[in-house]
Amino acid sequence: MADKFSFGEGASLNRPPLFCGENYQLWCIRMKYFVDSIDRKIWDVITNSSFIHLLETNFVLSKNEKNHLDCVAKNIIVSAFDSNEHLKVSECVSAKEMWDTLERFKKCLARQ
Repeated sequence: MADKFSFGEGASLNRPPLFCGENYQLWCIRMKYFVDSIDRKIWDVITNSSFIHLLETNFVLSKNEKNHLDCVAKNIIVSAFDSNEHLKVSECVSAKEMWDTLERFKKCLARQ
């Protein structure tokens, strides 16, 4: 059954789901669950939708906290790739940029 989903490794609470270039949509869902389980703020940094949410709850992150969360998010994303996929985001500066780059690749693949 693992071959059906083309994931290099099984589900783990300690490691993000590995993306091998196939079943991107399923991988995205699994990544969201994985990152959310660590800290919702990390997912917010990846999608960049949280800063509105954080302001609504009167919770303000310092620049250092934002930078730390971004570093954690980038590490999680990069740890979820095989070497071929890593090259697609190696030039990205932020977790948000990495995620957006992956979305663009997904859209290009869908057109082919």
